Order: sequence, then structure tokens, then C-alpha cells
Amino acid sequence: MLPFEQNEVDVLEDIVETDVYHLIVFNDEVNTFDYVIDTLMEVCEHTPDQAEQCTIIIHYKGKCSVKDGSWDQLVPMRNEICRRGLSAEVLN
Repeated sequence: MLPFEQNEVDVLEDIVETDVYHLIVFNDEVNTFDYVIDTLMEVCEHTPDQAEQCTIIIHYKGKCSVKDGSWDQLVPMRNEICRRGLSAEVLN
């Protein structure tokens, strides 16, 4: 066996499959653009540009996946977003 073949086998054995979840925020007719942008920056640690782009998508498409990650990472973010009066779900 050539040395590079052994390295390839080692790398393939180290791959671990994990479920990736999506934090979805839904549009409403109550909250302002600035409020949604501030919430995404504070809760999801978005940059101002990321938060603004997601907010525009939420407004025009009705929803946007604002963060990907594990269930344990996203559920507290979802709870905080909902506590602030926005609608959000964690979906697989």
C-alpha cells in the first residue's frame, strides 16, 4: 500500500456524520426591519450585512434560514428569538 492510500483511509475513518438543523425565522406584520436586524445580530451573532440580508429575505419570501447547526446549538437561539416576539422554528 502506498503512503497516500493509508492517509486517505485514516481520513475517511475520521468522518462523523451529524444532523444539521436550520433555524428558520418567519415574517410577520408587527416587527420592524431594524428590530429583526438587531435580534439576528444579538442572538445569532450575524454581521450587520448578514442580518439585513436575512431580514429582506424574511420580508419578501416569508421566511429565511438564518443559522445552521446542531439541535442543541439552535434551540436556545430559537427560544430567545421567540421570547423577543418573532416566530421561529428549528427544522431538519
